[in-house]
Order: sequence, then structure tokens, then C-alpha cells
Amino acid sequence: MACGILPFSLCVKWRTGCGQNWLLLVFFLYLNQMVGGHIRYTIPEEMKKGSLIGNVAQDLGLDLKRLRSGRARIVTGDSIQYTELKTDKGILVVKEIIDREQLCGEVEPCSFSFEIILENPMELHHITIEVLDVNDHPPVFKKSDIMLDISESAVLGARFVLDSAEDPDVGINGLQNYVLTSNDNFVLKEHVNPDGSKYAEMMLQKQLDREEVPHLFLKLLAVDGGSPQRSGTVNININVLDANDNAPVFNQSVYKATVIENAAKGTHIFSVNATDADTGSNSYITYSISNVKSNVADLLSIDQVTGALYVSGPMDFEKDKKYELRIDAKDQGGLTDSCKVVIEVTDVNDNAPVISVMSFTSPVSEDSPPGTTIGIINVKDLDSGDNGQVNCRIEENAPFKIKSNLRNYYTLVTDTVLDRESVSEYNITVVVTDAGMPPLSSKRTFHLKVSDVNDNAPVFPQGVYNAFITENNSPGVSVITLRARDPDENQNARISYILEDTNIGGSPVSGYVSVNAESGVVHAVRSFDYEQLKELVFVVKAQDGGSPPLSSNVTVKMIIQDQNDNPPQVLYPVQTGGSVVAEMVPRTADVGYLVTKVVAVDVDSGQNAWLSYKLQKATDRALFEVGLQNGEIRTIRQVNDKDAVKQRLTVIVEDNGQPSRSAAVIVNVAVADSFPEVLSEFTDFTHDKEYNDNLTFYLVLALAVVSFLFITCVVVIISVKIYRWRQSRTLFHSNLPVIPYYPPRYSDTLGTGTLQHVYNYEVCRTTDSRKSDCKFGRAGSQNVLIMDPSSTGTMQRIQSEKSILDEPDSPLEVNKPPNTYTVLKSLSFEPTSVSVDSTIFFSLFLSVRFI
Repeated sequence: MACGILPFSLCVKWRTGCGQNWLLLVFFLYLNQMVGGHIRYTIPEEMKKGSLIGNVAQDLGLDLKRLRSGRARIVTGDSIQYTELKTDKGILVVKEIIDREQLCGEVEPCSFSFEIILENPMELHHITIEVLDVNDHPPVFKKSDIMLDISESAVLGARFVLDSAEDPDVGINGLQNYVLTSNDNFVLKEHVNPDGSKYAEMMLQKQLDREEVPHLFLKLLAVDGGSPQRSGTVNININVLDANDNAPVFNQSVYKATVIENAAKGTHIFSVNATDADTGSNSYITYSISNVKSNVADLLSIDQVTGALYVSGPMDFEKDKKYELRIDAKDQGGLTDSCKVVIEVTDVNDNAPVISVMSFTSPVSEDSPPGTTIGIINVKDLDSGDNGQVNCRIEENAPFKIKSNLRNYYTLVTDTVLDRESVSEYNITVVVTDAGMPPLSSKRTFHLKVSDVNDNAPVFPQGVYNAFITENNSPGVSVITLRARDPDENQNARISYILEDTNIGGSPVSGYVSVNAESGVVHAVRSFDYEQLKELVFVVKAQDGGSPPLSSNVTVKMIIQDQNDNPPQVLYPVQTGGSVVAEMVPRTADVGYLVTKVVAVDVDSGQNAWLSYKLQKATDRALFEVGLQNGEIRTIRQVNDKDAVKQRLTVIVEDNGQPSRSAAVIVNVAVADSFPEVLSEFTDFTHDKEYNDNLTFYLVLALAVVSFLFITCVVVIISVKIYRWRQSRTLFHSNLPVIPYYPPRYSDTLGTGTLQHVYNYEVCRTTDSRKSDCKFGRAGSQNVLIMDPSSTGTMQRIQSEKSILDEPDSPLEVNKPPNTYTVLKSLSFEPTSVSVDSTIFFSLFLSVRFI
């Protein structure tokens, strides 16, 4: 049953025959200042595990939430914890079966105490459990037989002390009385020792007669008062001796002595002395210890002849402070006497303080404020007096200190702010020293880990990273590895790399590069072209996994390096699939005459764009040469009449890359002073070119099939009118108007690195072209002949504008394309001998061809 909490937190279980003096009351009032409450429960021994003792939460006035939040637990210094606190129900149950005899021995009442401690705020409640005895032990004699030698001359009333029985139970369950089997010679007398134990004596009531009864066999029965009642027996064998009418007598009835604890084995304590008035063998006395408890029999021994008492086992003041025993003196006739011996044990400082850990919190957060509790310890010293006074301190210079709020309880708290990045672990050594002489001490080391707080952002070693990648790279190739460092640990130091969302040329940066979130490796998402993009600048963020996360940014400048992946592009002369361009060289041209200039560009950069020009093939290699750097085609000797009219040159334009790339251009040159002179030559020449435009062919074929009937009907009608109209004109004296063509300017390749792909063409045809010869306006520097493959005989001669290429003092550098060039394309017409029908058909064919 629970006593509850009294107004002064004092709970006393009053029992019959027990009282409390005023000193005990003062002690409990003093104890009230250190604990929050005192509860006393009474339970029988040998209760099963899990048996309910009491509702602690209800008796202390605590709710279950407080028990859980305060981490309520039982604190005891004993090696065995008999009870267990169920914090979820607030009840106290039996954890280990309690044996009252093992716990308290003969101490009555039997109880044990412990504390229930709660934290935040700290509370300490004292619990006392009183264990009631159960009759689970019968009285037991140490011997199964008692041998007695009694003289037949023993006087009536002579007493013979019998061995006592031991019953570990107490109170009513303990030994109550002895019963002797019925006989004529002896009666049983019971006595009580000063300590409350009982022993029996046989008193002679009828004279013994050895000749009649030399031996007596009796039984002594020891009975307790429990329910059911238990008993134990011992056989008494009496050997009747001849007369010995004087018993030994001790010179003192009570002996007292003092012995220091931990006295060495064999240490002499004192000696007892008894005398016998008889003589001879009847006066020979032997000493023995009788009616001694089992725990004393192992600690003390007596010399049977001299009566000297010695230490035979280790004595411990903390277990027993005093020993009481009886010593018997027995003569040869079997007569005995006994005396009482009281031995007091003196305490020495033989117990070092014992440190018990009530609670210890590890790890502790590095942002914990000073004064944070990390542990609670209990210190006990079993010694008494100054030997039991202790002092607690922390060894070495550590940022912690110890505070004492309750007796024997110490709190370990932080003294300063902790920094895990400086010191991540501490070994805290607590030293406890008592006040004995010499002092004894104990140490306890606590291993404390400091848990991390996300107080450090990732840091890059550099503010800006330069990365280099060669153009035409494979998508997915690694460009650079970014590494950031975070002095935090675990999740707080787990860095993720994130590509900041920006736009490059209107496109997201993620379309160019990607960053591995775990490794920080930057990969190229696409293949880069130096001619389109020379540098890529983006920002990468390093973010840790803390809460909230911390981050830092770094700028990455990725420089794209050029490769020689573009061959030179020939800008002039223009190579067309449907016409032949020829340069006119008069036969009167001198040495060094500028025929034309090959203009080429390379969209690469550096030495990959340095171009050189070489003459690979020529109809007459001794007539022309090409400038290595400027691409100018000049005559290297005087042109004469023997030189062929048709000259074909193949010029190779090569860059300076590794490996180098090249392009070839075919330059057609006409060596003649007038146009009719080269007509037949270039007619054959144009047919040498293969021009097989399948699409044009099928379109013409389809038009011819669809229009055949229409043309047949119309040609007869219009042929007459056209014939008359032709006759009214002068066929060979009409002037052919020349319409010059101005193409768009070519952009500076050094500025953008790209070539425009849109060209505008104008086709002009005179109304009387079929009747007239082609006449060319003579240009100041050169003439350009353009031959259409569909022409069979007639060529147009068109005067071109003076090109900037022909200027001898042109400021253009080598490899820089001209700002303006002229591309002329004309249509060729049927000769005058063609009929009206064929002329109209050819016009239709030519119209379809240009669709």
C-alpha cells in the first residue's frame, strides 16, 4: 500500500511495537529539502516478476506526460534492481524476485530504498519498499545428531545446552519453540538471547543410572509459527558417564573486544578463561563456539585448548559493525558453561568512492548555450565519517564544469560555447576523492561527441574557374571538375552542385553544359563550334544539405578552342553548275599581266585561317602563275599567237592547320583579242561540262508533253508574224544593251566568321537577241565570259563593272575576301539559222529551266 505524500513530504509506516524518536523526525525533515516526495510501499517477499507494487504517478501527483518528458527513471546504488518503473502507465512493478532473507537477513523490518529522478526541472522522489516475511523456510539444525556425555552423578537440575536451530524467517514465521520427545529423565527449558533468538536446555529431573540406561536417544523438534507450520528435528544421543560433579565456570559472563576491519587472517582478538573444580581428566576443559550464525562462523575461530579467539575471515565494517556469539567450556565429564562475547568492528578508509551515471547525453549540439546539462552522476562512499566525505572535480582544462544541487548528485554542464569544427570530441574525466587518510579516489571518463550544426557554407578554392574545350567535342565530355569544401559533417557537408539558370544567346545554359550534382563534374551537353561560340560564361552554385541549406557561387569561364574543321571557301571566281565563267586575256598582254584574282576565306582562326594559293594543273604551266599569298593569277611570259585560246587552270587553296584542309577552283581563261575568235572553242568547252539536272529534265519533259498540242497550233499562227517582224529589223547591226549585275556585298569574315548564302540573280534578254551578235563592252581591266551549257552557238559578251579585285593598290590583306565582286550570268540564244518554231520552243525551255 502507498502512504502518499504528507504535507512535509514525510511518509512513515508505523508498525506495532515500533516508535520514532525526535531525532528521526529531524532527519526526515532535513531529507525533505532534497527530495520532492517520499512514498512507502509494503509488499510480501517472493512476488512474481511484473507484480504491481503501486501507482507512483498517482501517489506522487504526477501525470504520465511529466514522467515521459522528465525521463523518469529509478536511481539505486545496489547491484540488483528489484523494481521497475513503467513510465507509460506510471506504475511500479517487481523486476526481480525479492528474497527477504537474502536482502535483510534477520533485520526487522526489512526494507530498501531508491529514488525516482526526473529532469527538466530536476525532481527527486524517495521510495521505500518494505518487504514482509513469508514462511518459506523451516527451522534447520546445523547437525543431524547431538552427542552428549552426561555423568550419572549429575545432580538433579543440571542443565545441558542444546544446539539451536536457525530459521531465516522473522517474526511469527521465525523459530517459536522447541519440543523434546517425552522421557523420564529430562525436561526442556527454553531461553531467549539478548538479540531475541531462542535456544533450549535439557534439565535433569531424574537421576541417571548408567547401569540401567547407559544410552538415551531423544529427538529435539524446532517449530516456527507460520501457516502452514514448519519444523526441523535433530537426534540427541546421550552417553551416560561416570560421576563428574563439577562443571567448568567462566570468570566473566560477558566478554567485549574491538577489532579493525580488514584485519589479517589469524589476528588474535582476545582469550576467554574457564575453570573446573574437578581434578584429573574431569578438569580438562575444551572451548568451542556455539549458537553462532553462519556468517560469523567463517570470520572467527577459537583455540579449543587455550580459549584464544582469532580472525579467520575478512571483516567488513560496511556489512557488519558488531558480532555477538557464545563460547562453551566443556570438561571431560560433559559438564559445560557458556559466556557471551561481543566484538565491535572499527571502520577504516578501505572503500573508494563509486561513480554511478544517472544520465549522459551524447552527442551534444555545437550550438548549445553555456550551462547545458550533458550528464548527471551519483557518487557514494560506503565508508563512514570523514572517510565517506567526497569532493568531485573535472580533470584537465575542459570547457565543462560540475555543479552539485542535491546530496551525492552532481550535474555535468557546458561552461562555454562549443565549436565542432575546432574540437569534435571530448574525453571528460571526472575525479572523485574522499577525505580519508590516506584519501581514495575514483575516475570516470565520458566520451562526448559534438554534433554538427549547419553553420558553414560551402567554399570554392577559386572565385573564377577557366576551362578549355576544343570545338567539335563529343557531347557528354567532361570539361572541368569543381570542388567546394564544407567544414561541417554528414548531411550538412553533403554538397550538391547546381547550374544557375541563365540564358546564352536566348537559349538556356542547360542546353550547353550540365553539372553532376554529386561530383561537381561539368559536362558539355552539345558539340561546340568555335565559329559560332568562342566563350561560354556560366555560374555554378554549391549548396549543402543542411536545414536551412547554405550555398556559394562560382563563375566558370569555358573557352572554346579552334580546330581546323573548315576548309577554305572560294569566293571568286564563282563556280556555277549551269554556266562557264572565263577570263579574257588579250594576246598583247605583257609579262605580269593580272588575269584574275582567286579570293578565298577560312572561317577558322589563327594559323588555321592562314591561306596559301598554288597552281595545281594548267593547260600551259609556262604561261601563268599564282601568287602564294594573294591568289593573283598573272602571266609569267609574253602571250603569243601560238598559245591556245582555251586555257584551264586548277588552283588549290590550302590553310595552315594541322592537318591542313584545301579547296580547288577551276579558272577558265580565254586567250583572244575578240569574242568571235573563242566562240567555237568555248562551245565545245561548255559541252565538256557535265550538267545533268534530273529535276529540270523531268520538268521540261512534262511541259513538252502537256504543251505539245498547244504549241503545234500556236506556232503556225505566230511564226508568220515573227518572221515578218524579223525581216523588218537589221539582224546584224542592232546594239545589244548591257545590263550590269551587282550582287550583295560579302560580309567581312574576320568579323563574323560566316558566309552569306543568299544571292540575287537577274536575267536580261533583248528582244532581238536571236538576230544579233553578242557584243561586250570592253572593261578597263578584264572581261568575263559566261557560257550556258544549253547554248549551241551564241555567247553573250557582257561588260562587268570594274572590280575591286583588279585594283593594283587594293588595301585588302591576304586571306581577306573582297568587299564587292561581280557575278554575271547570261542566257545563250539560238543562232540566226534556227527556225521560228525552234526559237519559241527554246524560249519555253529556257523559261522552265529557270523556274
